[in-house]
Amino acid sequence: MRKLENIPFEALTIGTKASLTRTLTEEDLLLFAKVSGDTNPVHLDEAFAATTQFEGRIAHGMWTASLISCALATKLPGPGGIYLGQELKFMRPVKVGDTVTVELEILEINEQRKRATVATNVINQNGKTVVKGKAEIMPSCGKVVVDEYPLPEVVLKRAE
Repeated sequence: MRKLENIPFEALTIGTKASLTRTLTEEDLLLFAKVSGDTNPVHLDEAFAATTQFEGRIAHGMWTASLISCALATKLPGPGGIYLGQELKFMRPVKVGDTVTVELEILEINEQRKRATVATNVINQNGKTVVKGKAEIMPSCGKVVVDEYPLPEVVLKRAE
């Protein structure tokens, strides 16, 4: 079982960085559509999506944004931290097979409120920014080390 370890508030400094990399799969796209209820054909219907400016299916923008949430929850600040707010700008589409990296960097620390502002940028395999933004977080005070929660296996079954 993987251990998750935080970076406590008192250990944060301006410039502290972390990253997370993930490749979008067909399964990710379908599961996100199912869980979110977002069945826009630009995400799911290749024939429809081919007629758009993207010339094919694209990921839900919030799938990419959800990777920011994952990186904040598991990397910086990690377990025990609270994600308070987010500014996002979607710059480029992400397609099945694309590999994206969430890059986090502490920009500001508010000692009085025990909060921090984090740059939350997502870069694709070509070095192009697909999402840029900033988040406000409330890191845990003190060290937190936990076992990652075991998630169930999910099997996709196409609708008939």
